[in-house]
Amino acid sequence: MATPEIDPKSTLAEVGEFALIDALTALFPQGEQVLVGPGDDAAVLRIRNGHAVVSADLMVEGRHFRREWASAEDIGARAAAQNLSDINAMGGTATSLTVGLALPSDLTADWVLGFARGFAAECAKVGASIVGGDLTGADQIVVAVTVMGGCTVSPVLRSGAEPGDVVALCGRQGWAAGGLAVLGRGFRSPRVLVEAYRRPEPPYAAGRVAAEAGATAMIDVSDGLVADAGHIARASGVRIDLRTGQLEIAEPLHAVAGALGADPIQFVLGGGEDHPLLACFPAEVSLPEGWSAIGVAMEADPELPPVTVDGGVYEGSAGWTHF
Repeated sequence: MATPEIDPKSTLAEVGEFALIDALTALFPQGEQVLVGPGDDAAVLRIRNGHAVVSADLMVEGRHFRREWASAEDIGARAAAQNLSDINAMGGTATSLTVGLALPSDLTADWVLGFARGFAAECAKVGASIVGGDLTGADQIVVAVTVMGGCTVSPVLRSGAEPGDVVALCGRQGWAAGGLAVLGRGFRSPRVLVEAYRRPEPPYAAGRVAAEAGATAMIDVSDGLVADAGHIARASGVRIDLRTGQLEIAEPLHAVAGALGADPIQFVLGGGEDHPLLACFPAEVSLPEGWSAIGVAMEADPELPPVTVDGGVYEGSAGWTHF
């Protein structure tokens, strides 16, 4: 479907709600699971077999993103990635999303269409369709996404880890935190870290593979490695000990840490928004390709926190907190 002609430099007040909806809808192709897409009161989706899984997330301008740090396309891709990754972390694949946008009336249509293009391009990586949403006015940009998907095997929860399980990671970790540190100081290099912050690269195929391999618990690392490992530890009633000697620290992180006078391991342990997967596997299971052991699940110890690092209490930042 061709995008309806609107002046991309026009403000949203000039374009109007319904013309903008038409332009956005034209950017979102529909997959075979969509029986009724945008344009009715609700979407109608086909579920063939397995389990339906649903998640939701919010992004608020000034708190989760800044327009001066990333393009509209980048922000759209990030908004999609963090939601697609939640379904991945259950061992499933996302199929459909709805997007709610609260937008200032003086925002240009070009920005909104760019956001939509970035969002759609990220969803296309897993074959997911944008099936509806809503628009309203606001003093700042707010993005509200609901994502739906399916698991053909039993969903992998956070609560299944057992003492003795191997704790493993799939995907890059700490890169986005390094990029954020660079941007926060007004710089744009190392570029590879800045781009990692702008556009995360979740390992979308890894969740289903981990589930099929027998993962006992899994989560996507959105807030920080220590923080999100803590969610598994508390839900499963175990202690997770992370081993820094098994964590990969990319060379650009060493460069940024050196320039800032920081320890590069802090980016890996406390950084979020890369959206790798963290999972636990029985010790006798061979880790799937792309997964690396970084720790072990142990009996909970009332004298120690749910997550320890190299056997001891970690004193650094565990990750992002919302309040």
